[in-house]
Amino acid sequence: MIKGFKDFILRGNVVDLAVAVVIGAAFGSIVTAFTAGVVQPLINAITPPESPGLGFTVIAGKDTTYIDFAAVISAALNFLIVAAVVYFVIVLPLNTLQERRRRGEEAGPAEPTDVEVLLEIRDLLRQQRQD
Repeated sequence: MIKGFKDFILRGNVVDLAVAVVIGAAFGSIVTAFTAGVVQPLINAITPPESPGLGFTVIAGKDTTYIDFAAVISAALNFLIVAAVVYFVIVLPLNTLQERRRRGEEAGPAEPTDVEVLLEIRDLLRQQRQD
């Protein structure tokens, strides 16, 4: 059971996916900091000085009822920036590479020959007998 779990974890796709999630989260926090620290203040700058930002208070004197449109706009920009980077840096190049491989312009990963597989099996059996 442990060997099966180890094989699953060490598969290329799982490790690549884990790295992508960590890098995506780190990049997402950078974009969030940019939109919260730069974009949202710029949006709030177009409002009158007595206003706390781009939005309105539903009940006067109760700060918890403030509807902040600048935060919503910043979150939407945050999403669009992350989505654009993922598309142009990851999705588009991979789709282009897959299309080239389908057309035969670029060779895919080389598959081992039958002889290479048999030699690897032989070597593994020898190693097991010695251990």
